[in-house]
Amino acid sequence: MKRILYIGMAAALFLTSCDQKPSLQKYFVENTENKDFIALDLTPKMLNIKEEKLSVSQKEALASFEKINILGFKVNDKNKAEFKTERDKVTAILKDQKYQQLMKFGSGKGGAQISFVGEDEHIEEFVIFGNKEENGFAVVRVIGKDMNPTYIMEMMNVIQKSDINMEQLKPLQDLLK
Repeated sequence: MKRILYIGMAAALFLTSCDQKPSLQKYFVENTENKDFIALDLTPKMLNIKEEKLSVSQKEALASFEKINILGFKVNDKNKAEFKTERDKVTAILKDQKYQQLMKFGSGKGGAQISFVGEDEHIEEFVIFGNKEENGFAVVRVIGKDMNPTYIMEMMNVIQKSDINMEQLKPLQDLLK
């Protein structure tokens, strides 16, 4: 009898722990192999940064980040309807209360927003979502531990100082054309 009770409790825990809500992570996984999407992952090592040239705050920012995931959708004449559907999916995901919006800007045909997951000084993820009807959209996830809003600006400065292999970013450059 106890055995059946334990199995029942384990099954209940398993079923309640399976979150069926859409998330950015699920969205990335589902679309990585889709021909209309471009997916890139960057790690700190790929940035080829000379840490001795960084300020203390830049080193802290770099140490707090683990990876950057980029998913882009390049719009063309054949996939304009799919572009709108996919853009709406991302917009709906970012409306979840776990994504706290830092800023939003743009117009009706395009725009961008920056959101984060976590608490003010213990941010787990920054999300940058930009879209333009004639180009497509891109979602950038900056994933780390104990990041804070100033780190995103520091990371931009660090990336500018990086010696990244631009061939790795070629698919993203093509999206922006």
